Amino acid sequence: MVNRLRDMQATAPDIIASALVTADGLSLATALPSDVPEERVAAMSAAMLSLGERISAELQRGTLEEVYIRGEEGMVLLTAVGRDAVLTALSRSEAKLGLMFLEMRRAAADLEAYVA
Repeated sequence: MVNRLRDMQATAPDIIASALVTADGLSLATALPSDVPEERVAAMSAAMLSLGERISAELQRGTLEEVYIRGEEGMVLLTAVGRDAVLTALSRSEAKLGLMFLEMRRAAADLEAYVA
């Protein structure tokens, strides 16, 4: 799983960190720099997954696929991996959003077998 995260980051170099996290906030695999706390990424990812799913359901938008957060220092992207996990990626502010989501969807499809 870690190798797939690293491959994703190599293919989309604007992704500077990534993690695969369960809906409960447990980290399954990470490719994070040492200054990014794994527990915080896992907890925040699970919280955003839960909130995104609730918003999507309450506003009748169907099954959650992606969450996108942009800050002045970069972006946080979340993509559902099956029903019980989320793939989180952190990027630079000037990153190409389409390329990152494309590579994240490919990685999520590959990682789904591990979380099913």
